[in-house]
Amino acid sequence: MKIKHYDDMNLQELDVMREISSIGTSHAATALSQLLQKEIRISIPQVSILGYNEALSRIGNAEVIVAATLVKMDQDVEGLMLFLFDMDFASTVLEILLGQKYTSFEEMDHMAYSALEEVGNIIICSYINAFSKLVDVDITLSVPSSTVNMLGGILTVPIAEYGYETDKLMYFNADFVMDGRNLSDWLLMLPDIKSLNAILEKLGV
Repeated sequence: MKIKHYDDMNLQELDVMREISSIGTSHAATALSQLLQKEIRISIPQVSILGYNEALSRIGNAEVIVAATLVKMDQDVEGLMLFLFDMDFASTVLEILLGQKYTSFEEMDHMAYSALEEVGNIIICSYINAFSKLVDVDITLSVPSSTVNMLGGILTVPIAEYGYETDKLMYFNADFVMDGRNLSDWLLMLPDIKSLNAILEKLGV
């Protein structure tokens, strides 16, 4: 039976999406490892269907400042990909890439912001490349756009884009683990409902 909303997905469908997400995130970790020349693993991945307020409480709070990279998906799958990471993740990555420590997003210059955008883009592209091969779909991605803003404001973007279809967000979480530290990140893959049904059909669930 075709689903009409994200929260129509049953446990089997969510588990399949979790397995696909695990593989996609593993590929993203490999790409990040190559970029940073560091061994990077991932924690056990989770997939959840969350409302706006639930997503806020799971990730942090509405006023916490995070960095975000957003791309639009097109072709066989239409929708949005949103990658979020906090200051700890950003400062760790930038210290390796640029040799400079930052304690807040406000301290960063154009070069630092460009580096963060590239990191977000690499992670999303690696994830989508693995996802598209596994599901056997063609997905094209838009030029990424990045921002540093309060979490509450950033999460309104997918809700505004697809609020006519669902007021839920599909949330994947698997921390990157480097040098024994967990670097928190959050990935929201938001196919439109037609695309989600096509994905589930391809996966045989």
